[in-house]
Amino acid sequence: MQKGKINSMQEERGGREYFVGYCEADLEDSHCGIAFPMSVMYPADKESKIEMIGPFPLDVSINAQPTEGSFPLALISHGSGGGNLLYRTLAHYLACNGFIVGMPEHPFNNFSNNTLEGTVENLENRPRHINIAIDWFFESENFSRVIKSDAISIIGHSTGGCTALSMAGGIPTSLPNESLDGKPKEIIVACKRKISTLVLLAPGMVWFQAEKALSGVDIPILMIMAEKDQFIQSSQAQTLLDGVADRRKVTYKIVENAGHFSFLSPFPEFMITPDFFPAQDPPGFDRQKYHDELNFEVLKFLLAENSTLAL
Repeated sequence: MQKGKINSMQEERGGREYFVGYCEADLEDSHCGIAFPMSVMYPADKESKIEMIGPFPLDVSINAQPTEGSFPLALISHGSGGGNLLYRTLAHYLACNGFIVGMPEHPFNNFSNNTLEGTVENLENRPRHINIAIDWFFESENFSRVIKSDAISIIGHSTGGCTALSMAGGIPTSLPNESLDGKPKEIIVACKRKISTLVLLAPGMVWFQAEKALSGVDIPILMIMAEKDQFIQSSQAQTLLDGVADRRKVTYKIVENAGHFSFLSPFPEFMITPDFFPAQDPPGFDRQKYHDELNFEVLKFLLAENSTLAL
């Protein structure tokens, strides 16, 4: 039924479902003198097949040319200590339905190297990484010609939610323990291109407690919190609802019985072990079933809030 609804929405815009292309890029952060990876999924015409991308099987066409057309761009910012493929099923679903999706891996704040977690530098770096990723698409020979320049969305989970809000006009302030002198620091982010919509999944809101920290955020937002989040209380959502320029632009919901990591794509069975906490959910929560709902909900929101998208 949900797929039928999406098909109906697509038909109204002359759209269809696509094969999903997959490629990888190395991005350069000249400010820090480092490179970091980004995975990309996008609409493609070449038939896809199951490929192993890291430990994950994905139905993709590796390095296929993007479909000719004009497609919106979505960037996914992972949580602290996470990785760029942890939201692969959402990215795949969006690409299948006409979005170009970039998944950068934030250097020094990921599962293999998390040395900048809880630092001012990390709060400053993360939005710059997203800016660099956006620039890469608009400078890419393959993608610049097929991207809608006025349709850029950011999806952020946990600390990635802070990153997304920073890109949309939010001004975070570091926590006392995040700086060497113990003093809070206001983080000013320069975003080169206007962000059109945000999707926030259990976003970290502790950095936006200062007065008017979110008053510059005035775009449509889908915010989803987890009822049984062990790190972020759903009550923190009030910070955003009270702080943005127009709370009527915020669509807000709480997912019953979900935990903080329930927003990560379902893991292969061999990875679901008691000592691998990102794969764990509260008892009785069906992550696989929920992600069918989440994918649909995010797509529906992005389509509705970007009514001029040529899908």
